[in-house]
Amino acid sequence: MTLSNIDGALQVLTIDLNGETFALEAGLVREILDTVHVTDVPGADPFVSGLINVRGRVVPLADPRLRFGMNAAAATIDSRFVVIEIDLDGDPTTIALRADKVHEVTELPVETLEATPAIGMKWRPEYIRCVGKRGEDFVIVLDIERVLTGQLLPDMALH
Repeated sequence: MTLSNIDGALQVLTIDLNGETFALEAGLVREILDTVHVTDVPGADPFVSGLINVRGRVVPLADPRLRFGMNAAAATIDSRFVVIEIDLDGDPTTIALRADKVHEVTELPVETLEATPAIGMKWRPEYIRCVGKRGEDFVIVLDIERVLTGQLLPDMALH
C-alpha cells in the first residue's frame, strides 16, 4: 500500500517498543490483552517463540523489538499483547504482538505522512511503511506484514 491511496487520514494504534513510539494500522487490531501466560516453544525462532490462549484459540506471540535489533525485555505493569489479524500468504492469520505500552487509537493526517527516509533511520527501513507526525513527535508506522515475515524489499535482498 502506498501513501497515495490513503484518504484523509490513517487510523493507527500507537504503541511503545523500548521507549520508541510505533504504530499499527488500527483496522488490523482485534483486541488488546493484559499479559497472559506464554507457553514457550522449544527451538522456535526467538522472534515468535511462544504461544498464548486467546479465547480458546492458540495464537503465536511475536516480539517486534527483536526485528529491530532491540533487546527482549521482561513484562511490566504497562505491557500488553496486541492481537491482530493479517493476511499472510493468502491466509487470514491471527497473531499477538508484545508491546511495552499501548497508547491510543489516533488519526495521522495524510499530509503528516512521509515515506521512510533512505538514511538516518536506526531501524530497518523495509519494516517501516511510513513516518507520521503527531504534534511534535514522530510516529513510525510499521509495515507489519514485512515485520512478521521478515520479507525484504527486492532491492534489499542479500545476494
